[in-house]
Amino acid sequence: MSVTRSLKRREFMAGAGKAGAVAVSAAVLGPGLMKAAQGAPKIKLGLVGCGGRGVWIAKLFQKHGGYEITAVADYFQDRADEAGAALGVPEPRRFTGLSGYKRLLEAKVDAVAIESPPYFHPSQAAAAVDAGAHVYVAKPIAVDVPGCDSIAASARKATAKKRAFLVDFQTRTHPSFLEALRRVHAGGLGDYVFGEATYHAESPWEQWVEAVRAEPANPEVRLRAWGLDRALSGDMITEQDIHAIDVMNWIMGAPPLYAVGCGGLKARPKVGSCWDHFVVYYQYPEKVGVQFSGRQFKGHGTAEGIRNRMFGSKGVLETEYGGAVLIRGESYWNGGKTPEIYESGAVANIAAFHRAIVEGDFRNPTVAPSVQSNKLTILGRKSAYENRVVTWAEILKDGERLEPDLKGLKD
Repeated sequence: MSVTRSLKRREFMAGAGKAGAVAVSAAVLGPGLMKAAQGAPKIKLGLVGCGGRGVWIAKLFQKHGGYEITAVADYFQDRADEAGAALGVPEPRRFTGLSGYKRLLEAKVDAVAIESPPYFHPSQAAAAVDAGAHVYVAKPIAVDVPGCDSIAASARKATAKKRAFLVDFQTRTHPSFLEALRRVHAGGLGDYVFGEATYHAESPWEQWVEAVRAEPANPEVRLRAWGLDRALSGDMITEQDIHAIDVMNWIMGAPPLYAVGCGGLKARPKVGSCWDHFVVYYQYPEKVGVQFSGRQFKGHGTAEGIRNRMFGSKGVLETEYGGAVLIRGESYWNGGKTPEIYESGAVANIAAFHRAIVEGDFRNPTVAPSVQSNKLTILGRKSAYENRVVTWAEILKDGERLEPDLKGLKD
């Protein structure tokens, strides 16, 4: 990796003069990268959240070659130690407790990858931006509207401070999805008629059911099983189903007028506060409706996965995360299958984050669509919880916060 990779940046630095170049480098790269700017530096990255995906994605950062994992933070000591050992982070730079991320930031990292439970994302991202770090954050960005607004504010502050802020959605990086949506937005389907979005899967939290049932008041058990806690996860429609709803949002290009939904906890053991299914109707302008359904329980052989369809007057768009992407009808186009998207999407975002940092591109374009998609999940969730029509205008003003019970957890 070289900070002189960008021709535009090389020309600007050459024209700015030595003093100007130093000042600009300090502003763009931050003190942690400034010293290394003259000789192939690696971005010093801190990992916040050392669960399975956190360690997996940190290894992809290492594989990229432009990053060095220099610190890790997780509430749990065993996870911080396991991650530290796997990533080559020494024990003094493995931080624990609810405030472990603060100690990680004090340890001077250039950037952070936030892979903690979604409830914590807004506060951790805000602290990272305030500390002068670049931010890479997993979806969902938040569990409620105030959290979404906090992320948007942090991203604006990051741009003002010349820092990168990227939200890790894999689908929006894949060439097949990108080309399909380009064709659709160019009129490839004709007029939209109606759409479908689904995320059907078994529960990824099944192994925690007995532990939560045995110790429902144990805060550390609840934290390990955060996907069964509504406030920590945002419920399944926000934590998991956001992938399908984000593609719906991408297709439509604008928010709906309102939503009405239902759901509940009927097929899974009644443990935790999250539901096991949602069904939501989203009403868009021009009388275009999109029906969403999501489940987290056994489907007994029925099709599973993340699928979207949009029916138009001239054709139909069909997409599947990991499967086929194609347009049927008058403007037929086959984008092939996408079996590698889970990893390739993360790899693409890691590379984009790196380019943004070293080339000084701080527009941070992934944030606005991610905030909108996140709010769409909250719109659907609220309509289902309250079993009523909820408008988009209402959600934009929604001040309700989801607050988990963190009493008994160490700082």
